[in-house]
Amino acid sequence: MIKLAIVRQKYRPDGGAERFVASALSALSQQKAEQQQLDITVLTRQWNGIKNPSVHIEVCNPFKWGRVSRERGFARAAQKHFSSFDIVQSHERIPGCTIYRAGDGVHKCWLEHRSRIIPEAQAKRMKNDRFHRYVMDAEKQMFEHPKLKAVICISEMVKREIIREFDIDESKLHVIYNSVDSNRFTPTLRDQFRASIRSSLGITDSATCLIFVGSGFERKGLAEAIKAVAKAGAELIVVGKDKSESMYRKLAEAEGVPDRVHFVGVQERPESYYAAADGFILPTIYEPFGNVVLEAMASGLGVITTPTCGGSDIIQSGKNGYICDALDSNSLAEAVSHFCSTEKALMLGKEARKTAEQHSPQRLGHELLKLYGNVLR
Repeated sequence: MIKLAIVRQKYRPDGGAERFVASALSALSQQKAEQQQLDITVLTRQWNGIKNPSVHIEVCNPFKWGRVSRERGFARAAQKHFSSFDIVQSHERIPGCTIYRAGDGVHKCWLEHRSRIIPEAQAKRMKNDRFHRYVMDAEKQMFEHPKLKAVICISEMVKREIIREFDIDESKLHVIYNSVDSNRFTPTLRDQFRASIRSSLGITDSATCLIFVGSGFERKGLAEAIKAVAKAGAELIVVGKDKSESMYRKLAEAEGVPDRVHFVGVQERPESYYAAADGFILPTIYEPFGNVVLEAMASGLGVITTPTCGGSDIIQSGKNGYICDALDSNSLAEAVSHFCSTEKALMLGKEARKTAEQHSPQRLGHELLKLYGNVLR
């Protein structure tokens, strides 16, 4: 019996890392039942995620009074439990874990990419910020810690960044892609939801409509998505939340498309909104992979994203989507224009679905179990 701890500070229903943990736990607990070899515990501050009687929840919730205190306090509380397990798989930057899943990429690289879209003075302040310095230091300690046996890189992009930034043996780095539930996210939902969702938003059946899914609009490129659909004459459904939503509504007005950009907030069933769209757009400035890429592809949508999105690993430009620079609105608009052809949009979506079907939870569970076996050996 392998005693496995999975460390995630807090569960957010719309969070990509949380969805990965939930799907991994589901796959692992199923294989556990078949093979009787895993005892799984989640170390967390707060968990409202997957309810599974075979998964134990250990709450580590020390007092916090700021961002650095929050991160450091949880790390120290979780570390106290590490010696009780054979393998500690952390989804947080905590030195001393056995396996780290680099779901957030490399913090230094994120700051460098963000510097492209903010004023120079703000970028300089950001790099000297106490919280960012804490995260970069914790990251370095973790990646170079002798107890770290393996890193789950969620894309080739993340693997390259880790090799470039840290003193770590490349043999510890394993690219294991996210998975998607292809029964939940499926093109068959189009018949059930397309007409009703479009009607509720005032989108005609003949209109070309793309969908953007994600909270944190600045990093994920909503501004460029709005500009691109405006230039291409398309409509956009925005699923997610951001404290600066009003700013993006004003941008839609400035671009002359306030009635063609539809903000619907966070949705518990995003699959119904994928079903209403013709394509998916995520012009992110930095995204280590993006579960939403796989969700969209499984839903039968071609994907427009960027080279700084790890999900671009599985995009073949012109076949199941397009890859454009995050700040090149002309290139993005040209990609959007391909979806104005119903035939082309359906072809892209068909190929995208084939790609997504290769990334099943069962495959993820198998790859994780193989990694655990290698680590224990």
